[in-house]
Amino acid sequence: MIVTGTMWEIDDAHGGIRVEDVYDTDIADLWQACTDPARLERWIVKVHGDLRPGGVLDATFTSTWTGRMRIDVCEAPRHLVLTQQPGTEEETVIEAWLQAEGTRTRLIVEERGLGSGVLHFHAAGWQVHLEDLGLSLRNDAPTHPGGWSSQQPAEAWRSRWQELIPAYEQVRAG
Repeated sequence: MIVTGTMWEIDDAHGGIRVEDVYDTDIADLWQACTDPARLERWIVKVHGDLRPGGVLDATFTSTWTGRMRIDVCEAPRHLVLTQQPGTEEETVIEAWLQAEGTRTRLIVEERGLGSGVLHFHAAGWQVHLEDLGLSLRNDAPTHPGGWSSQQPAEAWRSRWQELIPAYEQVRAG
């Protein structure tokens, strides 16, 4: 199970978050769950676009975040770097590393460039995303069968996110 993610300041206005978990699957399967559009839609995001390094995707996350993402690095099956809202003031970088640990695989996710005042919201959100990935892998099925859109988050995602926010606010204040 995920431990509380970490948050840090980059400068006066920006920071980053990091979450990680270990999954009962091999690195090839976890890589597919993190890069194949059909598998991504089971737990985190709907994507459409150019699925290669340098390509740009349109994305809608279970949280309702909607926007463009650029694939900066895609080194199967270990390293992925995406830039959200490239070239805008809202630009952030999401970086993921996969590490084989015997028959299991560790996934580490960082997002950098977030507004300092909202780090706890993003850390809680990423924790829920990684929990949803675990459910999707265990059940070999969609985690949010009711769906989501840019206006309406996945209900189970939102409920869990709201549950986690106070803990992340305490870590942030601490």
